[in-house]
Amino acid sequence: MARWCAANGWPVHPLAAGRKTPAGNCPACREDPHRPADCPCLPAGRWCHGFHAATTDPELLAAWWGVNPSLGVGVSCGPAGLVVLDIDAHSVEVPHRNRLLPGIPIHESVNLTGLASGFDTLALLAALRGEEGPADDESTLRVRTPSGGLHVWYRTDPGRPRYRSSVGSSPKVALAWQVDVRAGGGYIVAPATRTPAGTYTPVGDARLPALLPGWLAAELRRTGHVPEPAPAPARGPAPRPVRPARGTPPGLRLLEPLLAEVRACAAADAGMAFTEKLNRAAYTAGGLVAAGHLAEPWAQDLLTEAADAARPHRHRHSLTVIASALSAGAARPLHPEGRR
Repeated sequence: MARWCAANGWPVHPLAAGRKTPAGNCPACREDPHRPADCPCLPAGRWCHGFHAATTDPELLAAWWGVNPSLGVGVSCGPAGLVVLDIDAHSVEVPHRNRLLPGIPIHESVNLTGLASGFDTLALLAALRGEEGPADDESTLRVRTPSGGLHVWYRTDPGRPRYRSSVGSSPKVALAWQVDVRAGGGYIVAPATRTPAGTYTPVGDARLPALLPGWLAAELRRTGHVPEPAPAPARGPAPRPVRPARGTPPGLRLLEPLLAEVRACAAADAGMAFTEKLNRAAYTAGGLVAAGHLAEPWAQDLLTEAADAARPHRHRHSLTVIASALSAGAARPLHPEGRR
């Protein structure tokens, strides 16, 4: 499957055997937080840092899966030019109707009896736009997940902006409740990958992604899935340079002890206040990002890697906590000196 994906131009990376999460980093990368772009493992052909290691290099594919055939296959969606709708059917409490489709108030006259999953919210969005629901789109690759969800794969127009990922419960960026978007900064489990819960199985006859429909592209733009261009530098006096000790950015010096607390939760499966510690770290990171002391992609990488190291089986939960706390922290810029 890795070779088939690579032949389609989709960079792939290993998933832990029997899991849907990336294969673990080497010990050095687990113990020394750093940006994936600065990691010596990637040029050396090792798979550290999850989707950042994704490749189509046939020699690396042979080295990784030839020696470890039990590894699963993840596809890095951004470099592959893919947008995948990850429709969930989790049994959880349904939120207020105005949180089902962010940005779209749903009138009380609309009967929502029976609405219980991402299949329902995505169908509702499509119905409001007079379009076919993506879950029923037979023209594109659709993959049934072991938990009863569905991955709907689309390819993007190479001439259009890249999209970014989101989780369906995010208060900041979401397409619909219980519908995650896998795009830039995310990955998707390849078809035929097996876990103890079951196999990711294609549905229908389509085996390749169709072009992202125009109405969905418009919805992704409306809901903030197209990153805004970086603002032009403000005119005025240059900020006072900060001299970090031993070359470590001051923002990272402040964040690292909190990340260490998150990683330490790996020592026990329960009773470690994992969510509280991850929330505190992400909130702090949001403040550092807002104050310009830490780049948001780097912060997300550090938080995700720490969370996955401690609770690899709670990847989706961790992403939700990170997205929410980063957004909340961004409302209060935080300076390492302690001034807000």
